[in-house]
Amino acid sequence: MDTFFMGEYDIIVIGAGHAGCEAGLAASRMGKKTLMLSINLEAVAMMPCNPSIGGTGKGHLVREVDALGGEMGVNTDKTFIQSRMLNTAKGPAVHSLRAQADKTRYHLEMKKTIEKEPLLDMKQGEVVDLVIEDGKACGVVLRTGAVYRSRAVILATGTFLAGKIFIGDSVFDSGPNGLAPSMELAERLREYGLPMRRFKTGTPARALASSLDYSKMIPQDGDEEIVPFSFLNEELKREQIRCWLTYTNEKTHEVIRANFHRSALFGGKIEGVGPRYCPSIEDKVNRFADRKRHQLFIEPEGLDTEEMYIQGMSSSLPEDVQQAFYETIEGLENLKIVRPAYAIEYDCIDPLDLKMTLENRTLDGLFCAGQFNGSSGYEEAAAQGLMAGINAVLKLDGKEPFILDRSQAYIGVLIDDLVTKGTNEPYRIMTSRAEYRLMLRQDNADLRLTELGHEVGLVRQDRYDKYLEKKKAVELETKRLKRKMVSPERANPLLEQLGTAPIKTAQSLYELLRRPEVTYDNTAEIDAERPALTRHQRTTMEVEIKYGGYIQKQLSQIEKFKRLEGRKLSSEIDYSKIDGLRIEAQQKLNDLKPVSVGQASRISGVSPADINVLLIYLEKNRRKTADQGEKSEES
Repeated sequence: MDTFFMGEYDIIVIGAGHAGCEAGLAASRMGKKTLMLSINLEAVAMMPCNPSIGGTGKGHLVREVDALGGEMGVNTDKTFIQSRMLNTAKGPAVHSLRAQADKTRYHLEMKKTIEKEPLLDMKQGEVVDLVIEDGKACGVVLRTGAVYRSRAVILATGTFLAGKIFIGDSVFDSGPNGLAPSMELAERLREYGLPMRRFKTGTPARALASSLDYSKMIPQDGDEEIVPFSFLNEELKREQIRCWLTYTNEKTHEVIRANFHRSALFGGKIEGVGPRYCPSIEDKVNRFADRKRHQLFIEPEGLDTEEMYIQGMSSSLPEDVQQAFYETIEGLENLKIVRPAYAIEYDCIDPLDLKMTLENRTLDGLFCAGQFNGSSGYEEAAAQGLMAGINAVLKLDGKEPFILDRSQAYIGVLIDDLVTKGTNEPYRIMTSRAEYRLMLRQDNADLRLTELGHEVGLVRQDRYDKYLEKKKAVELETKRLKRKMVSPERANPLLEQLGTAPIKTAQSLYELLRRPEVTYDNTAEIDAERPALTRHQRTTMEVEIKYGGYIQKQLSQIEKFKRLEGRKLSSEIDYSKIDGLRIEAQQKLNDLKPVSVGQASRISGVSPADINVLLIYLEKNRRKTADQGEKSEES
């Protein structure tokens, strides 16, 4: 194929899904001339699966992306059609915001945002090869022969790389939503020696809204008080669209069991490993044979379409079987399928081949993000895209990398899990993966991360000023509440009304707020001096007060964690020469080259005994260096 030079950029992003969008926007907003390439511009911020953003654990990621200056939260606030806060019956550490988005409007709004970014060019074109010179990624080659050069490349291919669709016996090469797959690039990456693997995911059918009987389903409404995703927004008012809940039953399961042999999953056609936490309906029926029913959520795909998403029913069964089992479900007896369910298999990289910056260990200047890294989900992709974009810019500028650790953010947990522990299935973030989740709440993501985003040059001044305003307001009001004393005569009528014990002597409002029954809002009648705080400010302050004791304990745990993270390890260490390390540990440490003792301790195959040996080795080296320094001074 004849090639021809078409332009030069600082950074090229391959892919325009949720990872690619955040990577491209971050790189350009930090001052780099950036090119984003998509196999089809209809795939920009596309939601080929559920048209929702957030959820348990995932909502935390969106808030963190927003706090660092990313776009996902802002775009969701523009385009959501229903919003709910999940897990409100539990503690604030696991409260998770989830919004149903208008799929088409989400895509169009993000595309418009990208088009308006001065340093970001977006073009339709299929990348078929990388430009590699002296082990460094220096650009891309398109199917047309066009060559674009750059100083760094970010791979964010989603599920397009060697994509293959499965619907029963029908198997064909395709990307998600019937778009073209990227076949040649997958071959080139293998030729370059990248450790590739095969993963699988799936999506359920879409049905025509007018063919459903909602009288047989349970309505699911959004929250009356809408909580925005972006810290830039205080209040959002919007008419929300209703979702619906229904269930499978024994008849549904009978149809599915009778057709196991026609499933691509059970027929041996699918090689890729699927997500354990989001199995297909045939996998659920097989694995949980004792379950009498499984819940389904019927969710609208947008305001300008009749398509309804049937959450919880992804499948690789043929279309006739899909039609048959859907018709056994209450409310779906007469449903008309608009798009059948399918499974999709795709290529991704073993994330153990990545540095903490998401730069590839093999090819210099090649950064990787999103489902290409073995993760699942729009939110995980956006978080990685943002971090890859930031670190690509910092590398070009010769600055220190931007790495969030496990005590700072869910983003830190996500990336550390992927590049340190690896994954044998599509990785999904969960609150249970975070050891310090009481510190990593949704409400304080800006207090944790906005300062850092400002330091790297991504957070704009207006956002930073808003953050400083919140920080100051929370600090001042917390101090005032500690000083503000309330007499028993004034407090007890309220306390009795709230069902909590009266006080015998004057207490501060701060102490009263530590009681579970007492909230900042319901103390208004005994506190006439309170300032006007925003919802973001009130929420963060109240959680910090109520969970102050637990937070202090977690801070102590984080201190211990930081000590191990602070023990840095040189990439020049040859672990095979350290006496006492087991052979497996030597091999794993030499392969992964951890940046700290803390990271080394989380590598599979490295035991606590190995870490003790490593600490002794570091201490001996420290003393040896100190002794040599003293001798040189004496001479």
